[in-house]
Amino acid sequence: MKIETTGLKSFIDNEKIERLLSEAKGTDKKEVNRILDKALLKKGLDLAEVAVLIQNDDQELIEKMYHTCHRIKQEIYGNRIVLFAPLYVGNECINDCVYCGFRLSNKDCFRKTLTKDELINETKALENSGHKRLIMVYGEHPMYDADYIADTVRTVYTVKEKNGEIRRVNINAAPLDVEGYKKVKEAGIGTYQIFQETYHQETYERLHPSGPKSNFLWRLYGLDRAMKAGIDDLGIGALMGLYDWRFEVMGLMMHAEHLEETFGVGPHTISFPRIEEAQGSEFTKHPINAVSDADFKKLVAILRLAVPYTGLILTAREDIELRNEVLDLGVSQIDGGSNIGIGAYSHEDEEEYKKSQFILGDTRTLDEVILELAKHGYIPSFCTACYRLGRTGEHFMELSKPGHIKTYCQPNALLTFSEYLLDYGSEESKKAGAKLIEKEIKEYPESEMKTNLLKKIEELNAGVRDLYF
Repeated sequence: MKIETTGLKSFIDNEKIERLLSEAKGTDKKEVNRILDKALLKKGLDLAEVAVLIQNDDQELIEKMYHTCHRIKQEIYGNRIVLFAPLYVGNECINDCVYCGFRLSNKDCFRKTLTKDELINETKALENSGHKRLIMVYGEHPMYDADYIADTVRTVYTVKEKNGEIRRVNINAAPLDVEGYKKVKEAGIGTYQIFQETYHQETYERLHPSGPKSNFLWRLYGLDRAMKAGIDDLGIGALMGLYDWRFEVMGLMMHAEHLEETFGVGPHTISFPRIEEAQGSEFTKHPINAVSDADFKKLVAILRLAVPYTGLILTAREDIELRNEVLDLGVSQIDGGSNIGIGAYSHEDEEEYKKSQFILGDTRTLDEVILELAKHGYIPSFCTACYRLGRTGEHFMELSKPGHIKTYCQPNALLTFSEYLLDYGSEESKKAGAKLIEKEIKEYPESEMKTNLLKKIEELNAGVRDLYF
């Protein structure tokens, strides 16, 4: 694959970002209130308005912002939380990113790529815990080319363990060329996710000194090529802490605007993980742009207000207490029962940390995560219906913006949660889950959809699986 960026120009306008952030300092309360009122219309915010929210330090207005984004989240997504797990396939890498445990120069990293049998065993272990949605993660190495990614995805889809199966695989891998994306798309993937890491080009080039990833523009336009290949379900992200989080939020918004303006469809998801300590990386021990818990909560809320119909992904990098707090601020997807060691789902490994990219903050089992979600009134969802019925990209937005997507999401969440409880739930989670499902159904409006939902739940109890609207 030839990396070619001739003629490309960065759509991240550093001067504009710095100017808007500077102009937003000291904005009066009236303007901040206007922006929060506008956000309630669920039509998104422009860059200047995002900058104002970023620079607002009035605690009373910040609390109002939290209340506003919680309300928006409830109106669009309800109390659903979609669950997934990361599956690390291999940690071979030819890049030398200074913050990553997989980097080429890290001699303490134990290099490992799953064999086909090991990949099957990992998938079985994930299925036996109840997972239905995965994001498969690969280092950047010639062996992990488009054909390899497609083959591993197909392998995962073939694994059926008891009532378990993986119904949707998303991808986090190196940027490909258009032909490469076409091959991966044919394997039946959902979202293709690429983190730009940092949108500040000077910082990017300093932190990525060698390897294909050192090319800022090739990575920046990676999802443009995915769109051209027909993959219309895209995930963007920034690693918070590499540069000033304020700049990164503005960069994420510029990236979303670029995709919307160029292809008519913005990103399906946005991720905002904070940098965590990585084995063998001094840089990660004392990051100069570390993001505080307070600023992290603030940036999540701003993203929800700015792009109300975009999924926000909160990862297990964060500790349990903060994860619980941030759920109320507009998060729609989390991972649960995660393990980021290569081969770590199917067997314990004392040397696992040497195969990991970073250190997790939340190491609860999937059932423990689900139990806590249910106790707090959240419906854990493993729904994959939109992917499988073609409700992606522009079609997804056509349903989302008028509010129609919620018509499908709530019943599908209840169905997949019911299925999880029947096949994998502990006694405690079954008890909490049954109580929540009963409450949700009781409150669900009388309609043909409710009648059909009740029928499908009866079918699940009779042993039928994989039911959805």
